[in-house]
Amino acid sequence: MQVRSATVDDIDAIRRVATASLTASYGHVLGDETIGEAVERWYATESLADDLDDDDTLVLVAARDGDVVGFTQGYVTDRRERVGEIDWLHVDPDDREGGVGTTLLREIETELVERDVDRIEGCVLEANEAGGEFYADHGFDATGTRSVKIAGESFTEAIYSKFTDGDVEHVVMETRTADDGTLVYVAFDEPARASLAPFYQTYLDADRTERYGWFCGNCDSLHTAMDTMGRVACNECENKRKPTRWDAAYL
Repeated sequence: MQVRSATVDDIDAIRRVATASLTASYGHVLGDETIGEAVERWYATESLADDLDDDDTLVLVAARDGDVVGFTQGYVTDRRERVGEIDWLHVDPDDREGGVGTTLLREIETELVERDVDRIEGCVLEANEAGGEFYADHGFDATGTRSVKIAGESFTEAIYSKFTDGDVEHVVMETRTADDGTLVYVAFDEPARASLAPFYQTYLDADRTERYGWFCGNCDSLHTAMDTMGRVACNECENKRKPTRWDAAYL
């Protein structure tokens, strides 16, 4: 089996693996239509081509006898610490017992460590018990949960972290005041990658029970807007985010 950087020639295979992987892991909680929409949203040819052309994004594929059987995607986010995020790790269901996931995880961890991250983070919906066990079996600790919406329904996403440096500053939430005087809480451990800098989830309470909106990490503005597809744009600068990534799971 070979692990290598993905190319545009791998896009169709990546879409095929993603569809099969999502169906196998989440078919019991998500319908075919929702899964199909997710694949079209995140693995569209243009979107993938942009990611492959982005030096800050890692996309690796695992190939056996020339056929792509798995892939992973990640990048580095500079928060209050430098975090290597594993955005996706998909393995074809027919190849899940052959060490493909472990090999891909090892390779992307190596790439992220070489980029001087303080920790590596992956997420998985709690409905995917195998995904959580996968991270735990490879040295990741469960460090929290958050709520995500998929097709209008709320699900719980578990966060797994592996620290690469023991001396890390854990500043995860700060307060800000909106123009109308509302006190909001910016969760710096809940970033969403964007074109210029991450957007961060903001809440009306420290317990994160009620969302307020987004905080722009590029210009420190709360003047942001999100459409029905989950695209976020800052009204003060040119920072923009793609449609919502609703899972960063081993699927």
